Amino acid sequence: MVVVAAVDRSDRAGRVVTEAVALGAAFGEPVHVVHSINRSTFVDIGVRTAQDGDPVTIDEVRAYGKRVAKEAIEAAGFDVDGADDGDADLPPIERVGLVGDPEEEIVEYAEREDARYIVVLGRKQSPTAKAVFGSVAQSVLLNAPCAVVAPPRVDRD
Repeated sequence: MVVVAAVDRSDRAGRVVTEAVALGAAFGEPVHVVHSINRSTFVDIGVRTAQDGDPVTIDEVRAYGKRVAKEAIEAAGFDVDGADDGDADLPPIERVGLVGDPEEEIVEYAEREDARYIVVLGRKQSPTAKAVFGSVAQSVLLNAPCAVVAPPRVDRD
């Protein structure tokens, strides 16, 4: 089993990692920090790079997701390259880049990895924005194969 920390590029992503690491430490589970790049972003990256003459490979897109995960781990104050070496109380932390719709990829990844928890941080959206654009956190909550944890919002925007 693992604890999945689903992060985005926001400045609040470190809070997701902090909560996931606390859960991983409490239950003796490794933490997988995941970032999923949706298809439209993938296409946009691919088109821009293809115009420059270099097609983007799926491995490069996954590597980008891992870099976003690394940034979130660093924002939480953990050692990215040796998170489990410096402190015996910390669980192993792995970075994962996913490609696809975040709502689907996070849930599917949690199923494949037999996740104990998924940690997500919701965004404050108007009802209209939720209806038009959806909410990754809401979709994960409704479709997750395990418990979903959402750290409390500290910033009230």
